[in-house]
Parts: sequence; structure tokens; C-alpha cells
Amino acid sequence: MNEAPSFSPVCPTPDKPGETVELGHGSGGRLTHDLIESVFRPAFAHCETDLTHDGAELEIGGARLAFTTDSYVVQPLFFPGGDIGTLAVNGTVNDLAMCGARPLALSCGFVIEEGYPLAELRRVAHSMQAAASATGVRLVAGDTKVVERGKGDGLYINTSGVGEIVAPLPVAPGRVRPGDAILLSGDIGRHGMAVMSAREDLGFDPPILSDCAALHSPVLRLIEEGIDIHCLRDCTRGGLATALIEIARSAGLAMKIEQNAVPVSEPVRGACEILGLDPLYVANEGRFVAILPGEQAEAALSVLRDFEQNAALIGMVEAGPEAVSLRTIGGSYALDFLSCEQLPRIC
Repeated sequence: MNEAPSFSPVCPTPDKPGETVELGHGSGGRLTHDLIESVFRPAFAHCETDLTHDGAELEIGGARLAFTTDSYVVQPLFFPGGDIGTLAVNGTVNDLAMCGARPLALSCGFVIEEGYPLAELRRVAHSMQAAASATGVRLVAGDTKVVERGKGDGLYINTSGVGEIVAPLPVAPGRVRPGDAILLSGDIGRHGMAVMSAREDLGFDPPILSDCAALHSPVLRLIEEGIDIHCLRDCTRGGLATALIEIARSAGLAMKIEQNAVPVSEPVRGACEILGLDPLYVANEGRFVAILPGEQAEAALSVLRDFEQNAALIGMVEAGPEAVSLRTIGGSYALDFLSCEQLPRIC
């Protein structure tokens, strides 16, 4: 709450030498989107990969593989319901799952601050091993770097992962169509609020536990049941709202969401009201949206409820300008990127 981010974004371009971009640790939402569009997309223009998707599809020797990478800088490193190690494994497993892939193997890189307690490092390593074992994925390569005291904030972790794509058709924003149903795999906001509670010692009663979990099982079940998944996206940084906005813009379509259909637990709702936060933008680490043909919505929802009882149909895709609108009791309004993250350092 005392970490309100401040930044003065001036996006660099090749023809304007000397420009800088100053990113606060809460940078996200619109600024992250603009950074990708102005810096990384032009630099990687030769790449056919959608840089806003959770991973890349590679075809090697006739095999369809998904590849992804992510870095984790959560603060604090241990929080109710998980820690940075669990987060690093599950987060990368989930990015692979969002590509319609069965996770196979991960690499891990550790940036360790000088003086970081060895007992805590062992605890994190054990969490990673337990999470990997639970998901059936192997940790096959790694690296360590030690930086000077005061320069690493304890511990940062990077994980990269590869998985076998088992979805028969591409799972990507480009396949979203008008008439598609938008399903949410469970209640939202628990991870962000659990991290904030631990960071600020807020002592919510009852305590809010992170939803940090691997998502490959429900995704693989949907595929096994013959559901024609058009697009998947986990609702991590920027929450449900940001995930939907990114998909709508990539697909060039409109989305209509029903506020009353979006599941939010009472502890999370109460905490957000106290802190002045919108749960639609609070990060999750065990929730995803699935976009699929409307006629398959009930079958897909039945599958998701085998894993989370509060999975819900929250809206539909429509033809029209690329936008996400939320219908409430008082009317309807457009959702847009936030200029920064409500809660920085949550993943």
C-alpha cells in the first residue's frame, strides 16, 4: 500500500537515440503492452510468434512443441498458500498448458543475493521439487548467479519450459470467433490478496490463501473430452480483466462479461473493498479463461467443475470493435488496461 508505482515512460525507438524508459516495479497493464509493441515487437519482427501469447509453438522433427519462459520476483518470497519456488514451477507449467500442451521439462535459473539464508534456499528448492513431482514435469537444467548484498532482493528465479502440444488445433487468440463462450476456471483475486496480506502484515480473518496451482490437468481433460478450445489464458499479472483485454485486441472482437457471473470469494471481496482494489485486476496463479464454441459451454463447464466447483460461464464473444465490456446492475462499462499494476511484485 506504500508501494504506489511511479514512472515516466518514454519508449525508445531506433531513430531516436538517447531516449529512455523508466519502469517502476509496479509497471504493468498498458505500459507493459506499449513496451512490447514499441520495443520488442519491432526488434523481433522476424518472429512469427504472437508475443502476447503465453508461449511459442515450435515444430521439430514432426513434433509440435510449446516453449515458454518466465521470471519470478514476488515479494515476500513466502506467502500464504505458496512461495517463490512453487510459483516458479506452476507458473511455467501453466503457460505451457495455455498453449494446449502437456508439460515435459523445465530449466531453472537462480539469481541469489549474497548473504541469503541457505536454509531458505533449501526450502525453496524443496518446494520446486515437490511442485514438479506433483505435475509430472522434470527439472532438467539450471544455473545460479550470486549478486552483491543489497542488489538482488533475496532471490529471483527464472524458469523455462517445454511441452508437447496435444490440442489437435491451435489454441490462440486468432481462433476466437463471435458466439464463443467465455469460461472462468474458478474464483479470482486470491493470489494477489494473499501476497499483499503477507507483505503488509494485514492479518485478514479468515486468512486468504493464494490459489497458486498447476492448471494442466483441467486443460488436458478438456482436450480429452473433445472440447474445441479456441483460446486459453491464465489470469496472472493484471488479473482477469487484462487477460480478456489482451485476447480481445489480438482477436479483433468484442467481449461482453456479466459482473454477477464472475466468482469472487467473500474474504477477497471484503479485502478489496477495504483497500480500494478491483478484484477483476488482481492477479491469480491458479485460474484461467477458456474461450470455446458456445454450444460446448455446458460440457466444458462440467469438466472444469470437477476441479473447481465455482468455475463459471462469465460472458460471450461478439462481433464488433475490439473491446471488453462489463455489465453490472447499474449498466455497462468498458474495461481497459490499468496504467500500472494495482499490486506490484506478486509474481
